[in-house]
Amino acid sequence: MKIENTQKSFDELLSLIQKARQSAYRQINQTLINLYWSVGEYISHKTDKDNWGRGVVEELAKYIKEKDPSIGGFTARNIWRMKKFYETYSNNPKLTPLVSQVSWTNNLIILSGDKSEE
Repeated sequence: MKIENTQKSFDELLSLIQKARQSAYRQINQTLINLYWSVGEYISHKTDKDNWGRGVVEELAKYIKEKDPSIGGFTARNIWRMKKFYETYSNNPKLTPLVSQVSWTNNLIILSGDKSEE
């Protein structure tokens, strides 16, 4: 009987740990999506107002890598994806609050798929 109670207690604690981990992953994802949104917004405005193009974004990607090699995921290709992410959803008030609830990978899959509003 004591072993069963101990096992039940262990299962309960394991469940708490797993739930906390999932919550942390969701918060991290939301923070990263908000960052990617901000980067996309910034790049979108720079390309419109300051004529930033492929060369400037490539320089930016190199600059980030040189200044802080521990920062990953900010290649020129990914920065352009962030811009596309921002521009795709920024004018849709129904979707804008929901994009941070979806992982970055799933957002990229959505962006690469059908271009319709669905």
